[in-house]
Amino acid sequence: MKILVVGATGTLGRQIVRHALDEGYEVRCLVRSAQRAAFLREWSVELVRGNLCRPETLPAALDGVDAVIDAATARPTDRVEQVDWHGKVNLIQATHAAGIKRFIFFSILNAEKYPHVPLMQVKQCTEAFLAESGLDYTVFKPCGFLQGLIGQYAIPILEKQPIWVMGQAAPIAYMNTQDIARFAIKALTLPETVNRAFPLAGTRAWGAYEIIRLCERLTGQDAKISRISLGLLRGVRRLASFFQWGWNLADRLAFVEVVAGSQALDAPMDDVYATFGIDKQEITTLEEYLQEYFNRIMKKLKELNYDRDKAKKKKVPF
Repeated sequence: MKILVVGATGTLGRQIVRHALDEGYEVRCLVRSAQRAAFLREWSVELVRGNLCRPETLPAALDGVDAVIDAATARPTDRVEQVDWHGKVNLIQATHAAGIKRFIFFSILNAEKYPHVPLMQVKQCTEAFLAESGLDYTVFKPCGFLQGLIGQYAIPILEKQPIWVMGQAAPIAYMNTQDIARFAIKALTLPETVNRAFPLAGTRAWGAYEIIRLCERLTGQDAKISRISLGLLRGVRRLASFFQWGWNLADRLAFVEVVAGSQALDAPMDDVYATFGIDKQEITTLEEYLQEYFNRIMKKLKELNYDRDKAKKKKVPF
């Protein structure tokens, strides 16, 4: 089977590509930048230049493909509506026109509960558009990625920088993108996943302060915490929305309000595990992920200090 992965240079997309290759699939990737996709070429992946917002570039990428996995999302410099709505509509229509039936899409858990948040609204609208497209679709609804915790918590603690905590900091059931990729690739061979949506939640939901305490324990360092009130966040969003240059910022701040609230982003997973034949014990926990990361970083830091000490000893005094 030949699959087209869209968003392959992203945090999730690259894991989908890697897992698909490991499972023996032939993989093609739609990419905007050949430079950003250089590592994919090293993996012997076929690359096709294209852009979701330019529908004329899509037929070449879809030619000869059996299934499409869409893991793309707007970059910080993009308007959410451009990529996550118009771009996705272009891709779905082009997939249907190419005669390809299988389509896998990544939404966000509880998108239907936040119609006032642009990203959540377009995800929900895309789910509805996909359901009426005639394609054999599967929708996955992750809560959040473990990989995102590195920049948010791990690096600030190691660099003794403040960790910004917003509002009440809703507990979130983060999942490793490698595990998410397993679900996506397995869906290609499971008829019972066709025309269905599945939540993807980690082994438990974690609040911001729980993660901070875990990082402190694993590193032996105290965290510096800076708090931002939800009211201030909403005020900045409203101000930004008055100016065209601030629309993109306002859209993203609206999403931040979701994770800064009190409602947990979590979902029961027993039926999902049963459907996909995946054992919960095989899913990476947040503790395991951060422990492995900090062990690797601490080992590297010790090696760097050792190298510096050796270099100092070799210096000849004058």
